[in-house]
Amino acid sequence: MNSKRIKIVADSSADVLKLEKVPFESAPLKIITAQKEYVDDIGLDVYNMVTELGSYKGKSSTSCPNAEDWLDAFGDAEEVYCVTITATLSGSYNAAVMAKELYEEKYPERRVFVFNSLTAGPEIALIIERIEELVIEGREFSEICEDITKYSCKTGLLFMLESMKNLANNGRVSPLVAKMAGILGIRVVGKASDKGDLEPLNKCRGEVKALNTIVEHLKELGLKNGKVKIAHCFNENAAKELKALIESKFSKVRVEFYKCRGLCSFYAEKGGMLVGFEKI
Repeated sequence: MNSKRIKIVADSSADVLKLEKVPFESAPLKIITAQKEYVDDIGLDVYNMVTELGSYKGKSSTSCPNAEDWLDAFGDAEEVYCVTITATLSGSYNAAVMAKELYEEKYPERRVFVFNSLTAGPEIALIIERIEELVIEGREFSEICEDITKYSCKTGLLFMLESMKNLANNGRVSPLVAKMAGILGIRVVGKASDKGDLEPLNKCRGEVKALNTIVEHLKELGLKNGKVKIAHCFNENAAKELKALIESKFSKVRVEFYKCRGLCSFYAEKGGMLVGFEKI
């Protein structure tokens, strides 16, 4: 491993709080209502947030880390690898770029790589894991930057949503599309597009149909023997079922599932799932 002080940072849309072998820090986003502000850090009670937002009738919004927040996350590292949520959903990337410019101006001998992931949640987690592997291998800064840019073209994100209320309220999808979800048991299955937008693909009647549709899309999009990460918003049974379905269709794929944290729970809403995968 490189002897320099190296750090990986990401905003909290990654659902990552720590890494085992490389220093890591999460820059929290915030979920804001007229009554309360939820900070997406290790202290957030995600279940309480999801429950309260489920019954909240007013508008809600999100706030990204500012440049100062990113500078705090960079710390005193000589090499920083910074991954942000897609710039189409948040200003996090722009704030991180500003922090990079300030940091490198103050410390000309240090380097910061800011990467617009064009995605969220478990796909970002895959990118972070890849960076960690490369750092442990002792790769040079320029090599890692190049590798991650190429690697991100070999990952993808699918989602299943029971509700799209928060996405619609924040202008991320049209109200018409949002009305599809939840009506008569409809789940919306979609993907993160190459431009970083959320692209609905299917309206599925019932959860079983939605899970099977996700598996079909995984095959179409190139999953063969890579990794799959399933992040669920308090829908562990469906995550377990999806894991079993994937493993029955792709014998060499490694699948894990876990609960979404704050920002991803806000957008996925209760019952929703995000699926990050490698197209290898």
